[in-house]
Amino acid sequence: MDLLALTDFNLVARHGGFGRAARAAGRPKATLSRRVADLEAALSLRLFERGGRMLKLTEEGRALHERTGALLTELDETAASIAAGGGRPRGPLRISAPLVFSQTAMGRLAASFALQYPEVRFEVTTEDRAVDMVEEGYDLVIRVNPASDESLVGRAFLHDRLVVVASPDVPRSTDDRAVPAVVRDRIGGSASWDVTAQAGRTRIAIEPVLRLSSLIMVRDAVRAGVGAARLPISLVSHDLSTGRLVHWGDVEGSQIALWALYPSRRLLSTRVSAFLDHLKAAFPTGTPEELAAYVSG
Repeated sequence: MDLLALTDFNLVARHGGFGRAARAAGRPKATLSRRVADLEAALSLRLFERGGRMLKLTEEGRALHERTGALLTELDETAASIAAGGGRPRGPLRISAPLVFSQTAMGRLAASFALQYPEVRFEVTTEDRAVDMVEEGYDLVIRVNPASDESLVGRAFLHDRLVVVASPDVPRSTDDRAVPAVVRDRIGGSASWDVTAQAGRTRIAIEPVLRLSSLIMVRDAVRAGVGAARLPISLVSHDLSTGRLVHWGDVEGSQIALWALYPSRRLLSTRVSAFLDHLKAAFPTGTPEELAAYVSG
């Protein structure tokens, strides 16, 4: 079996198409197509179902990908480690990160990384949408509670949770009357919040008075006393400790995980590895309290 053809087959299978695989590897699409065709001929098997713009693994192709992908990854990582010879990361590193994390933590992270690795050309783009890493040329993305994606791997490096907070001047309703609220929901969002506090589980009826697109704006509005809001504990921890805001309870089922994602371990560059280690060093335990201390620091 041609090892190079098998490698190209796994590259195409991992990225879900010849075009995406070609862009990710910087290889001609025609070369990848020919290599996969040669492999199919050598095995007398059809590995992909080809139809229009769609490309789907056959049952045999899926089995081959599952059984050989990990082996090729291990070989590639071993060779890369030997070739690197302990060299320092250099070259471009493009990262996409969510808005709130970028506004509160990414500036310091980027600066300390740049000081540690001056030969890396570091670029951070702030956006909450699910970017296409291959199509848009990102090396790594940071996302909140990302949906499962077979084409991406990564790790959760931070955790947070939502709490309901308000200014001490905002009275909490003692009956079923709605309290003024600042929300990120669009029109037609939830009319109540389920929270857990010292008194137990309760439901807070709300009447949105402001709808804002940024959690930073929501926090500033709550500080001004316009109403209550659901916010990450890391974003309001300092306000709670000083009494500027009051904790009404934890939002049920609101665990938040920040993930660092990249297309493949096989394509993991020394630059991405260095940044993942940088995240681990900045947040060794990954707790909400650790993030809050980093944000307030």
